[in-house]
Amino acid sequence: MNPEHGEHRVIPIATDTGTAYGRPAPHSMHHLTDVGAGTPMGELMRRYWHPVGLSVDAGATPRQIRVLGEDLILFRDGEGRPGLVYPHCAHRGTSLFYGKVEERGIRCCYHGWLFDVQGHCLEQPCEPDGGRARHRARQPWYPVQERYGLVWAYLGPPEKKPVLPRYACLEELEAGEFLEANDQSIGGGGPQIVPCNWLQHYENLVDPFHVVILHSSFSGTQFVEQMALMPEVSWDTQEMSVRTLSVRKLPDGKTFRRISEAGLPTLRVIPSPRVGRWGPVESLGWVLPIDDHHFRIYVVGRVREAGELVKMRSRLNGKLWEELSDEEHQRFPGDHEAMVSQGVIAKHSEEHLATTDRGIVMLRRLLQAQLDAVAEGRDPAGLSFEPDAPPVRFSAGNYLED
Repeated sequence: MNPEHGEHRVIPIATDTGTAYGRPAPHSMHHLTDVGAGTPMGELMRRYWHPVGLSVDAGATPRQIRVLGEDLILFRDGEGRPGLVYPHCAHRGTSLFYGKVEERGIRCCYHGWLFDVQGHCLEQPCEPDGGRARHRARQPWYPVQERYGLVWAYLGPPEKKPVLPRYACLEELEAGEFLEANDQSIGGGGPQIVPCNWLQHYENLVDPFHVVILHSSFSGTQFVEQMALMPEVSWDTQEMSVRTLSVRKLPDGKTFRRISEAGLPTLRVIPSPRVGRWGPVESLGWVLPIDDHHFRIYVVGRVREAGELVKMRSRLNGKLWEELSDEEHQRFPGDHEAMVSQGVIAKHSEEHLATTDRGIVMLRRLLQAQLDAVAEGRDPAGLSFEPDAPPVRFSAGNYLED
């Protein structure tokens, strides 16, 4: 205002540019994110075995599960065999969730048809002679196996079923160690079921720089002080993984070398960020796509005490995720907030990738190479069809050097 004349002075500003108005409609890389049957990624995922529950989840009470967009029923018959079947009875479509598990299989509540773990119809009690044509009715089912305290399922073409892999880091136990399985999505930073696409977490595995910001300064130190140091990072593509090497120079002059891997199809080969002990990776995780909008993580690790795995869960402001108030979730965000706030499926067209995102680009290329292989009738990487195949080995771990 001009004090003499009582007039406002107008200060010109530049024309507005770069506003949000008129921005193009975003889109996602659905060929990488969508896992339903018939989609490119869905068909790739179905070429591998996936964990679908803890061994204790397969019991005498039918259990509803969802895997790769398919609703299924998990149970264990009276002879101890786990089974995984399509939920709607082959007779009239009643859900087998309401069925009764018996010695030889699962019986539908509606008309009593009994199916074994491979879907064979064993009894049709309302039909003459127990069902003279019962062999014509077969309940859709999937092969399952148990290993490392988990139930694994193969949802792909039967003629292309690989062997269920073994992993050296879970086979070669030291004195006093045993395996522990966990279904609480350790590494997801939040609840057991994470409400966003699986790829958002999978790509997080090859992004070591977010550890320095999100986990070490923005929300306080969530791990250990060594992880807060800015690392020198390099990536390389292996046959079935993208490997990340993070090198940190410690104040005492020693060098902290941390190697992690994102393996096919959804493997978390991540050494503990709490650096409880030095050496090769102690646990493996599998990111299970429930559907396009949800995932969960199963973890198996070598431990010396029961309950040791769950202690790896992140704490923010000294609390577990579910203990935080809404205000604390905003003030102390973690992986869950970072991933889920990208949207149920990230809008990839709006990304501006930088030099520190090289691992993400490499991981997407590795996935694309597998999509191309399947489309061309070839086997994707990481499969074996030899029953006596050696355990899979990884170089991941926390290593301290003088």
